[in-house]
Amino acid sequence: MPRGHYSLHDPHDHTPLGEEHFHCATGPSGWRYVSQTLDTAGEHTGSVDLTLDDLGRPIRLELHARAWQVRGAALDGVTWVRTDPTGAHATEGNAPAHAFTGASPAFLVATARLLRPALGAGAVRVRLVALTPPVLAPRTLDQSWALLSSTPHATDNAPLVADEYQVTDLETGEQHTVHLAGDVVLAAPGIELESLDTPPSAFS
Repeated sequence: MPRGHYSLHDPHDHTPLGEEHFHCATGPSGWRYVSQTLDTAGEHTGSVDLTLDDLGRPIRLELHARAWQVRGAALDGVTWVRTDPTGAHATEGNAPAHAFTGASPAFLVATARLLRPALGAGAVRVRLVALTPPVLAPRTLDQSWALLSSTPHATDNAPLVADEYQVTDLETGEQHTVHLAGDVVLAAPGIELESLDTPPSAFS
């Protein structure tokens, strides 16, 4: 069960935004990721609880940012309920999308797991519903993911395979790279892996 923490920063000007402390695990029916986010002063700012099935589809998402909350799942596309800070109102939403995305590194692992692009096979397109702090307002976007390289690195146990993906925003054409090893993000825009207590889990 990998456990560690990421540092989070603004991908444009590198302003520190805080940390995300996580643990995750693979199982016979899929993958689960649980985390807590902190600001630069160490104050709690939110949490992520994401469960995928064996095909990489989100079967349960619970996302908190300050007092906002979203619960969602893959149902008729993706469906969610968003609750305001007062708790007095809850709004339901649905979109013909494949999965969710957001600020957490969990969503990068989840999208790669869902798409599984093959090395040299070109990009795979996906429609996502983005839920980002501070208010978790839903926004639908289209991306493409291509696997650029898959490099094994020797370790004391089994070789660790680092995958490099090119992610393209299909609305703006903006591109960036994401580096993953199993179910852990090694590096991505705004995300750096700072500590890891146990090796990443390998998906079957």
